[in-house]
Amino acid sequence: MENITRKETDDFVINGGRKLSGTIQTNTSKNGALGLFCASLLNKQTTTLHGIPNIQEISRIIEIFESIGVKVEWMDKNSVRITPPKKFNMAKISENPATHIRSVLMMIGSLIHFENNFKMPHAGGCKMGQRTIAAHRYGLESLGVTIDTKEKYYEIKHKKLKTNDIVLYEASDTATENLLIAAALIPGITTLRFTPPNYQVQEVCFFLEMCGVKIEGIGTSTLVIHGVKEINTPLEYHNSEDPTESMMFIAGAIVTNSKLIVTRCPIEFLSLELLKLEKMGLKFIKSEIYLSKNGKTKLCDITIFPSKLTALHDKIHASAYPGINADNLPFFVPICVLANGTTLIHDWMWENRAIYFTELNRLGANMVLADQHRVMITGPSLFKANQVVCPPALRPATIVLVAMLGAKGKSILRNVYSIKRGYENIAERLNSIGADITILNSF
Repeated sequence: MENITRKETDDFVINGGRKLSGTIQTNTSKNGALGLFCASLLNKQTTTLHGIPNIQEISRIIEIFESIGVKVEWMDKNSVRITPPKKFNMAKISENPATHIRSVLMMIGSLIHFENNFKMPHAGGCKMGQRTIAAHRYGLESLGVTIDTKEKYYEIKHKKLKTNDIVLYEASDTATENLLIAAALIPGITTLRFTPPNYQVQEVCFFLEMCGVKIEGIGTSTLVIHGVKEINTPLEYHNSEDPTESMMFIAGAIVTNSKLIVTRCPIEFLSLELLKLEKMGLKFIKSEIYLSKNGKTKLCDITIFPSKLTALHDKIHASAYPGINADNLPFFVPICVLANGTTLIHDWMWENRAIYFTELNRLGANMVLADQHRVMITGPSLFKANQVVCPPALRPATIVLVAMLGAKGKSILRNVYSIKRGYENIAERLNSIGADITILNSF
């Protein structure tokens, strides 16, 4: 497989103002895949995962896995075979890729079952202000784990793991997955309370059920895990689709005033977003519901029609599921630029992400930064072509791309590494539905 971590300075040239048309399929999810990778380490035998997106973030975690002795083989374009070593070589863990992704934290939940004392490099990811690991730390401590924070790494220790009744310190998807994975191999009952039942959390639950771990309360805020002594059998599992990618295509259709069919949308994780858009005036239809290949996640096809939008009277903000997904919230920004009236978007989860939203002012938006969490958007405004450097965060970078699709003329989006972290072949796929994007490679 090509080493896709090399091209970190690629640029996109977008000839915007073109209508999108036809049908585009939602890819499987980055966040689901990362949780499945970490959970697969529980299995002493080979795990085959299907629906793994070929993106930067996956390349990073594979590099980390291989550094500690895990064998990872691409079976085809989107399927991998993961075979653990008899003994993890934690002294060799690759530090650089770990500092670029946050999901490395979820490896702790697996590795504590095979190592009593090891070091984990500090996690990285999008640059959106302080991102605490408190929910991970306090939850793992309740299971008998000690985490000492050093300058460049966490030192993880434990003598004996134990079940517990745990209240999450905050509604964190990755912390919930981490604790699910940790509890899976602690015989007995562990209860997790105040857990966000988001799509990636449910994905890990479905996988653990296939592993023989009984989990009560999937889809709710309380999970009861019946841990087992061992997982030691060949497994095969299908990752489900990414609601945030569906949302990106929906936003692209709205910004370009196009009719577009987006297939395989995880509707349970888009319903509130669609309701908000419906109240703004968006016209769309949904197909009948069908299941993803994991046999659990509900999907449907959504047809978006050209519509005139009006700003909502109340603010738009994210919440833990079943609220608006925090990763979907940024896509309302380019949409609201086109809506008649003023919209307050409140991104309370991240200290700095709202600041990146104002990059759309370079493309003609009329947006005021109220503080580091809130923007006021007055519309409608027409997007205009310009040159912008990608923000160092996945979703803010992607909404700049979406806005450029609607800006007549030639725009240049510099250093698209942030986008490549989360979207597979996004330029080619957008081009397949009518966009005009050229990739400029820099080495």
